[in-house]
Amino acid sequence: MNPVSKSSFPTVLDPVVAAVMGQLEEQVEAQDRVIAEKNRALAAAEAIIQQLKEALRLERIRKYGKQSEKLSDLQLQLLDFEPAVSSDEIETEVASGPLPEAAPRRTNKPHPGRNELPAHLERIEEIVACAAEQCTCGKCGRETQVIGYEETEVLGSERLTGALLDRLTHHVNIVEMNGDSYRLKQSRRKRTPSADR
Repeated sequence: MNPVSKSSFPTVLDPVVAAVMGQLEEQVEAQDRVIAEKNRALAAAEAIIQQLKEALRLERIRKYGKQSEKLSDLQLQLLDFEPAVSSDEIETEVASGPLPEAAPRRTNKPHPGRNELPAHLERIEEIVACAAEQCTCGKCGRETQVIGYEETEVLGSERLTGALLDRLTHHVNIVEMNGDSYRLKQSRRKRTPSADR
């Protein structure tokens, strides 16, 4: 039973507050009863699951023979996935011993380099203007409206910039390419009106 339901509230002389507190105590007791019932149902379901696991193990042992009694549940389960199992394969599995249980998954710790930049570093706001071909409409030639702009932060120290770039490119293969950018070519194609339209 919940400790709150044992009238641990101070005695109140106001009848309205006492009535509200009585209703709250009844609600807490009702919730305690619901939780207890759900715990009983959960325990019964777990018992049924355990019985079914045991029945499945016995059925697999009957299917693969007496020698398969020495196999773990995981090995028996793997044998079920095989299209055909010979007695030699079962003997080999018995001789190899039980499979190791799956290792618990390692929880990922937050990466130390993914923190925000310190507040004391100087921030320089730089607005990069769009190129001339990007500022005019490819179809009508009018000036386009700029919706937002790119923001970049400049670190005040070359050492910090170098360290940041080292972290970004640590496990990266850098491929240097000469020539026009593929994305630039695609954007130019989209802007130029095609002759077939």
